[in-house]
Amino acid sequence: MNGWVLKGKDLSRWYEGDGVTVRALDQVSFEILPGEFIVVLGPSGSGKSTMLNLMGGMDRPSEGELYYREQKISDFTSEQLSDYRKDAVGFVFQFFHLIPTLTAKENVELAASITKGARSAGEVLELVGLSDRMKHFPSQMSGGEQQRVSIARAIVKNPEILLCDEPTGALDSRNSIAVVKLLLEVRERLGCPVVTITHNAEMARVADRVFHMKDGKIVRVETNRCPVAAEELQW
Repeated sequence: MNGWVLKGKDLSRWYEGDGVTVRALDQVSFEILPGEFIVVLGPSGSGKSTMLNLMGGMDRPSEGELYYREQKISDFTSEQLSDYRKDAVGFVFQFFHLIPTLTAKENVELAASITKGARSAGEVLELVGLSDRMKHFPSQMSGGEQQRVSIARAIVKNPEILLCDEPTGALDSRNSIAVVKLLLEVRERLGCPVVTITHNAEMARVADRVFHMKDGKIVRVETNRCPVAAEELQW
């Protein structure tokens, strides 16, 4: 088996509309290694979200190849992509997307119910520090607590890779640092790589590697030989 979990080779994604072609991603190549914490950094419109959508099987490349382990995702059928999203990938979003009529535990149990080999909801809620809030509804929780529930929902399936789209974007500085710390702890506990896209350059200080993006390209890959602890971030 190859040493990487996910690999993109010359990936491009373009969209057609009103006679104009918008090239959102342009000949991007990368490898995501086991246990890495990757930060994808760039301004709005740089291609970060497009690349994350391809990694997560939520979109298909217009050109290029994408591999998960030994499997070529870019050739998957719609059903195979659905299984990949369901079983291999955990997603954390900027906005929490919790079901308001379900408790924290029920939100996590719902995700567990559609995945083979899932952990227990109680176990992962304890891992994210919410063992005493399991019966609370989202409206009874702070933004930081809701994001912790969404992280629990993502990791209950034992994902092979965790993809985070601006996970601190809707939080204040204190909760942002707490969420970054939690994501680092999840990486250590589960061993899965974590890929986080953000426009906040400060988050790059905790990463093992940083993909700097501009105009749909990865313009630079920075290896961080001495990542700092989340508590050292200056939000």
